[in-house]
Amino acid sequence: MQRKVTKAIFPVAGMGTRFLPATKSIPKEIMTLVDRPLVQYAIDEARAAGITDFLFVTARGKSALADYFDRARDLETALKEKGKTKLLEELEETNMQSGTIAYIRQDQALGLGHAVWCARRFIHDEPFAVMLPDDIIHAERPCLKQMVEAYADTGGNMVAAMNVPEDATGAYGILDSDEARTGTSVKVRGMVEKPKAGTAPSTLAVIGRYILSPDVMGHLERQKAGVGGEIQLTDAIAREVEEKDNVHGYCFEGTRFDCGTKIGFLEATIAFGLERPEFRDDLSAFVKKTAEGL
Repeated sequence: MQRKVTKAIFPVAGMGTRFLPATKSIPKEIMTLVDRPLVQYAIDEARAAGITDFLFVTARGKSALADYFDRARDLETALKEKGKTKLLEELEETNMQSGTIAYIRQDQALGLGHAVWCARRFIHDEPFAVMLPDDIIHAERPCLKQMVEAYADTGGNMVAAMNVPEDATGAYGILDSDEARTGTSVKVRGMVEKPKAGTAPSTLAVIGRYILSPDVMGHLERQKAGVGGEIQLTDAIAREVEEKDNVHGYCFEGTRFDCGTKIGFLEATIAFGLERPEFRDDLSAFVKKTAEGL
């Protein structure tokens, strides 16, 4: 029987330079998608998957992120006094129970693998999830929940995967695996981080959701810098393939928005806005009118 996945790491130490000047004063992770910060979508997804312990790997300038998770007592009192029950309920849904959330600092920008390795004492000898808040996955069943259910059968390590255009493979970690159907897992034969044009083993790309064995931390401990001079998480997972043949890719059901890019953020804003009944008609009419005028 596989051990339950109850811990999740959220690497949020990046400077968010793609969103300057906005990120000069606020962390990218609390930029709002409709009316919730990106990080709240990740937290909600993790909770739905059974995660109970949350660790954020942060850096200098991220204090607003920690402040977001502090309980706003004055605001709650004001809403209660004004009878704004619905807003109060929405606010309470974002509260984190004391002791469930922690923060550590990544003192050097040495890559995703290094950020995950910084959390090694939090993990101990347990399997754990890694979630990148930049990747928003809109799905009827939350993506990480899908993966946790599949992981109960496979064990080992699991990465979220989706097919991307062949000319986009150089921007992702790419799996050496047979193409899979949506909602299924595939055995991974190897992984390549940001392959050069024409060398990708497939078009199956790794997306920002992982369930990993604690052994990955040992690989990261010994890992040399890879692509871009950074410690690559993909390289450490590839070692698990080589040594134990225990890595699966899971082709999740849902639509992924890359909110680490401006166009991805804009697309997600429109998609999530159109889904909301109170915005749908007005926003749909505006989008249609604007498109017709182009």
